[in-house]
Amino acid sequence: MGVRRVPPEMFRFTTVERSDLYGAVLDVFGVAGEHLETALGLDAVRERLRGAGWVAAVEDEDLHEALRKLVQWQLLDVVHNHAENYRTAEEYERRNLQYSLTRRGEAALAGVRHALEVLASTGALQTAVLEAIADRLDELCLLSGEPASADRRIFSTLRELEGHLDALVENTKAFNGELQRLLRAEGADLEVFRDVKAATVAYLQEFLVNLDRRGQTVAAAVARVEERGAAVLRERALRGAELPPVAGEDPAAGWLESRRARWAGLRAWFLPDDGARPRIEQLHDIARRAIVSLLQVLERINESRRRSSSAVQDFRELARWFAAAPAEEDLHRLWSAAFGLGPARHAHLAHSDPELIPPSQSWSEAPPVEVSALLRTSGRTERFTRTAKVRDVAAVRAERAERARAERAELVLAWRVLETDGPVRLSSFGTLEPAVFDRLLDLLGRALAARPDAGGMRRATTGDGRVDIALAPSPDERTAVLHTAKGSLTGPDYVVHITAAGGASVFSALRAVPQEVAG
Repeated sequence: MGVRRVPPEMFRFTTVERSDLYGAVLDVFGVAGEHLETALGLDAVRERLRGAGWVAAVEDEDLHEALRKLVQWQLLDVVHNHAENYRTAEEYERRNLQYSLTRRGEAALAGVRHALEVLASTGALQTAVLEAIADRLDELCLLSGEPASADRRIFSTLRELEGHLDALVENTKAFNGELQRLLRAEGADLEVFRDVKAATVAYLQEFLVNLDRRGQTVAAAVARVEERGAAVLRERALRGAELPPVAGEDPAAGWLESRRARWAGLRAWFLPDDGARPRIEQLHDIARRAIVSLLQVLERINESRRRSSSAVQDFRELARWFAAAPAEEDLHRLWSAAFGLGPARHAHLAHSDPELIPPSQSWSEAPPVEVSALLRTSGRTERFTRTAKVRDVAAVRAERAERARAERAELVLAWRVLETDGPVRLSSFGTLEPAVFDRLLDLLGRALAARPDAGGMRRATTGDGRVDIALAPSPDERTAVLHTAKGSLTGPDYVVHITAAGGASVFSALRAVPQEVAG
C-alpha cells in the first residue's frame, strides 16, 4: 500500500489571513448538512454565521471573497439555481449562486473538528468499555445461530463493538500521553502537584483491579466468536449494512477489508495470534510502572516538605544575594561569611594535664591542645571508653540449629505425604496436618495462577525450584473436601500430580540437598 497523502489545499483555510471567517463559513455548511440541507445561498450563509460563533459584521464583498476562496480550494462547490424566478439583477446575483460542501470540504471540516476534540480531551481508562466489548462479543455469538433475519442486528452489534474498541484505543492513547507528561512534569505549586499525582495513583490502582480477569474474559469471547466463524459474521453484517449502490467499484470489498482490519486490531489487544503479548497486558505493565514512579515522586515531595530548608534552596538564595551586592568588597565579605571557617568549636577543650599550665599564662604562650578531626566534620569529639564484653552466642547457635533441623524434618514429612506416584484426585488426601495442608495450599495456589495449556493442564514449581505440580480440571465436576485441625476446605476435585523437579522422588531430592543450619 502506498503512502496516502492529504491534498495540499485541504487545510489551507486554517493558516491564511481571515482563517476564522473561513472556518465559520465551513461550520455553517456542516451544521446545514446535519439538518439535511445540501445547498445554501449568500443570504442563508450570512444568517447562520452568528450561530457558528461569528459575531462581527461581514460585508457582501468579504463574504463573496470567502466563498470564492473556498470554491478555489475545492472545499465548496457552486451551482446555478435555475428553478427560481428573479425579479431584479441584484436578486439574481444574490440568489442564483448556491454553494454546497464537497467531499474534500466534508473531510477538512471533520479533520478540524477531530483535532479540536483531541486537544480538549484528556483520555481515560474505563473498565466499563472492556465489559461492553465482552457483552457485544457474547451477543455476536448468540446472533450467529439465528436466521438471516438477524443480519441487521449483527451489523449494528458489530459496529457497536468497533465503536467500543475505538473508544478504548483512543482514550488509552490520550491518557497514556497525559500520564507520561505528568511523570516528566515538575509543578510550581507543590500542593496542587502532589494532589494531582496522588489522585492519579488512586485512579490507576482502581483501574488495575481485576484487569487481568476482564482481559481474559474478552479474549475468551473473541475465541468463541471465531469458533462460530468471524468471516461468516462479517458477510452477514455486510448484508445487514444494506450499502447503497454507487457508480464504479463495488464498496463491499472495501467494507469487508475495513471490518477485517478492525478485527485484527481487536485480536492484537486481547488475543494476538503471533505469540506476542496482548496489548492489555502491556497496559497493565505501564500502569504498574507509572504507580511506582508517581509514588517515588510523591515521596520526594513529602521529604522536601518535611525539611525546613535544603542545600539547593540555600545556594539559590545565596546566588540572589551575590547578584544584589552593591560593590566588589561586599562580594568578598559575603564569600567569607558563606564559605569561610566556622566558629571555634574547640574553644571548650582543655589540655590533657591542666596542672602544667599556670592560671596567669596567656593562651598564646600555652601549649597547643590536640583537636580531633571528627570535631571539624561532625561537631563531636572522640570519646574512648572500655571495650564492650563479647557476648557468648553458643546457646543462640544451638537453638537456631535445633529449629532448622525441626523445620527440615517437618518439610521432609510434608513432601513425603504429598508426593504422588501418578495423577490422583485432590480428595484422596483426606485429612492432613496443618503444616502439610499449608504446603498443599501453596502448591495449588501457584498452579491455579499459571496459564493453562491447550489441554487445560496447569503446571507450577515451588519457590525453591525443587517440587513440581501438574493440575488438571476435574473430568466429572466432583467436589473435594480436605480436613485439618483448623477446619475443612471444599473445592473442585482437581487431578494433581506432585513430583520433584526433574521427575525424581521428592523425598530423595530433599535428602540429597545438604542441610543448612542457621548460624
